[in-house]
Amino acid sequence: MKQNPVGWFEIYVSDMPRARAFYEAVLGVELSPLEAPSESGMMVEMWSFPMGENLPGAAGALARMDGVSPGGGGTLVYFSCDDCAVEAGRVAGAGGRVEREKMSIGPYGFIALAHDTEGNLFGLHSQA
Repeated sequence: MKQNPVGWFEIYVSDMPRARAFYEAVLGVELSPLEAPSESGMMVEMWSFPMGENLPGAAGALARMDGVSPGGGGTLVYFSCDDCAVEAGRVAGAGGRVEREKMSIGPYGFIALAHDTEGNLFGLHSQA
């Protein structure tokens, strides 16, 4: 494999306006609408996180689709930050809950874990 293993991610939500407001507030970004392929026959609403074709890291989006529920599970998405304590500090004000405050992961930097407004657990990662 000549690339990082994750090429795309989707965070499933039930209340898109609430979820968008949460991630925009915590990460300090603006999400953009993605058009679902009409030939798929699926009713999907997606809003992408900012992405650039030649930038490192995986691109992804919030997704709302009938029959797919949000919540805790076996996948954990980490968002890169300059200092994960800053974004973790915005979580409660945006309607989420911090599960674990900033903690060291040794030579790999620091992480914080939080729950969004939809019940999804997500991570924040920084080197400082």
